[in-house]
Amino acid sequence: MILIHNSIADFDQSLTVVPLKIERRRLAKRIWRGRAEDGVEFGCQLERPLKHGAVIHQSATARYVIEQTPEPVLSVDLEGMAPSAAAAIGWAVGNLHLECCTEPGRLLTADEPAARQLFDRIQITYTSVVAVFRAGRFSRGLAVTQPAHELGPSHQH
Repeated sequence: MILIHNSIADFDQSLTVVPLKIERRRLAKRIWRGRAEDGVEFGCQLERPLKHGAVIHQSATARYVIEQTPEPVLSVDLEGMAPSAAAAIGWAVGNLHLECCTEPGRLLTADEPAARQLFDRIQITYTSVVAVFRAGRFSRGLAVTQPAHELGPSHQH
C-alpha cells in the first residue's frame, strides 16, 4: 500500500492516467483507503481533503488521479435567468443548509427530498441528473473585464 499525505503539483502529463474512483463523502475525509483501477492500494493520511482531478502518485509509467464518482443531483437551469433570481435560488438552497455548486448555466445540489420540496414550493423547474457534484465550487460565468482589486498594506492580515 502506498501512503499519501498530499496531492502532487509537479507531475508528468505524458504518463498514462490511472483513476482512483471515490465517492464524494469519502473524498471529503482526511483518512481513508482506496484502490486504483489497476489494483494499486492507497492509504490517505491527508493534511487537507483531496479534490476531483488531483494527482496523488506517479510511477515510471503512470500517474494516479482522483476521480470523484458521479451521483444523483438536481440541476436548475440558470440560462437566461436574472442574476437576482439565480442568487435567490442559491440563497434558498443555502438557507436549508444544503450544499450546492454552480457550473456555467446551471446550479447543482444533491438529490435529496428537502431540495425537491424546496424547488417545488418556490416553483423552480429542476431535472434529476447524474453528475460529479463538487459542493462549494462556483463558476462565475462571466469574463472579468476589470483588473482584480488588490488590497493595500493596511488591509493585509
